[in-house]
Amino acid sequence: MISKDPVANLQALVRCPSVTPAEGGALTALSVMLAPLGFKVERMTATEEGTPDIENLYARIGTAGPHLMFAGHTDVVPVGDEKAWTHPPFSGEIADGILYGRGAVDMKGGIACFVAATARYIEKHGEFPGSVSYLITGDEEGPAVNGTIKLLEWAAARGERWDACLVGEPTNPERLGDMIKIGRRGSLSGRITVHGVQGHAAYPHLADNPVRGILQLTAALMDPPFDHGTDEFQPSNLEVTTIDVGNAATNVIPARATASFNIRFNDTWSAETLQAEIIRRLDAAAAEGSLRPGRNPVRYDIAWSERPSHVFLTRNNGLIAALSGAIQTVTGREPKLSTTGGTSDARFIKDYCPVVEFGLVGQTMHMVDERVPVQELEELTRIYFTFLEQWFGNAGV
Repeated sequence: MISKDPVANLQALVRCPSVTPAEGGALTALSVMLAPLGFKVERMTATEEGTPDIENLYARIGTAGPHLMFAGHTDVVPVGDEKAWTHPPFSGEIADGILYGRGAVDMKGGIACFVAATARYIEKHGEFPGSVSYLITGDEEGPAVNGTIKLLEWAAARGERWDACLVGEPTNPERLGDMIKIGRRGSLSGRITVHGVQGHAAYPHLADNPVRGILQLTAALMDPPFDHGTDEFQPSNLEVTTIDVGNAATNVIPARATASFNIRFNDTWSAETLQAEIIRRLDAAAAEGSLRPGRNPVRYDIAWSERPSHVFLTRNNGLIAALSGAIQTVTGREPKLSTTGGTSDARFIKDYCPVVEFGLVGQTMHMVDERVPVQELEELTRIYFTFLEQWFGNAGV
């Protein structure tokens, strides 16, 4: 049975060109793996005006609790310069024990291994003492509008409830077993516009240069630090990512200047308290400064990104212990419990059940020649299999 072999599973998935938002055959391939195991497989297409339609998959085996969810995505980022690849990016070719392909690490590899672990568990035990579901989206690498968040809403509206979730994202920085993600920092983005008066660069007294103001305001956002970190999280950090005046002429003072920023924040803040602190800093800097000496205070406005990502921390000891124990059993390593890195779809799942993340080594994700050692796929499969035994063995608590 193909689903017991993580390598064959991954090759089947990699050969599907599922670059966001295209399904590319990946969900169909996954359905072919899960249906013979006894899963009820359903496809759900989510839509929203102004964004591409996205196909998603939900599959479940069992009807009773405890109920474990495995979550992930089959969509991948573009391949870049295909000629730069050593092996074709959608071939799944193996050379010297290494499997090449876009999505091999992020994160079709994790899905392939969990399918293999599920198949091996069923072969050994016959059935789960509870339920296992797959919640797989095609929109994680895209805007994340028609993916996990809507699939969760759809499933919950049908009465689905989960006791815990494992997300198969690549979490390990160097070796398999290095790290479990037990939380994520929040993410908040905004765009500041400073309004000036356009004029000739030779007659500055007739104009107001907004560049002065945007520099004052962005300096106020970056210093002093927002905090110094907590026991579980590193310090919150704001980065100004663009400053622009849209001005191609060297002898024209622009009418406005804009700056975009992103802050990754810890559990010292909520998105709401952080927005209030940012506005406080901007108001103070605007009041203290002016575009030209003796002129009025800086005039600005701010637009927030529509969906900030909220900080979260998972404290479910049973879930963490089962996964940590499985990793130690297979690799002999004690994984670090971490909240570092960017955001993931776990930020949506945490509103429904406790969630942790563990997958492959992430060193080549999104790169040309994305790849994974075949041995690592087998090792991750054994970790997932052992985790299933330990989690269900302790009744999911």
